[in-house]
Amino acid sequence: MYLVTLKDKKCILEVMNEGITVLRNLVEQIYPLSSSAWDDLSEIWTPIQFGRKELVTRAGDTERYIYIVMEGVQRAYYHDDQDREATILFTYQPSFGGVLDSFLLQSPSKYFYETLSPSQFIRASYTDFSRLSQKHHSIESMVNRGLSGVIAGLEERLVAIQCFSSEDKFRSLLKRSPHILQLVPHKYLASYLGIDATNFSKLMNKVKI
Repeated sequence: MYLVTLKDKKCILEVMNEGITVLRNLVEQIYPLSSSAWDDLSEIWTPIQFGRKELVTRAGDTERYIYIVMEGVQRAYYHDDQDREATILFTYQPSFGGVLDSFLLQSPSKYFYETLSPSQFIRASYTDFSRLSQKHHSIESMVNRGLSGVIAGLEERLVAIQCFSSEDKFRSLLKRSPHILQLVPHKYLASYLGIDATNFSKLMNKVKI
């Protein structure tokens, strides 16, 4: 049996306090909640950590949790039976994490969600989150508002993939997330942008950062 020491309890408490602060900031940016809704929402989270290059969610599994990223970098990617792979998105603090469509629909995930570096999260189960969404209309409204933002971002990304040149896509990424070159291996960034890895290296040398 694993014994939780006083030091372990202190670390867990620190992670939870920090995580709830991050959660509150994210929630207020999306859709401020009533006091009672926030009190209930803040109670359903638990801390968890993963090492580097660990699968948090596998394709074919149903996502049971929604995550708040506290530390580390993660990616969601698609991998088919012909060994082709495409990076779909990256997550890092402060953001929500997990495979959101699988979580919300409770359907098998089409994607893998893995850590690119040692990662710390707090997470809430679908059962708890769904229960509170039914209890508090403001939480349901927050989810809808958040999904609207996600859809808008996906539409912009589709336009960029179909219409922008490789250089334009590269510049747009740097403008949106200038620090990402230091966080994510470049081969995954190339996959995310739909650019050949060799061309990505050329853009690194060509475009002033």
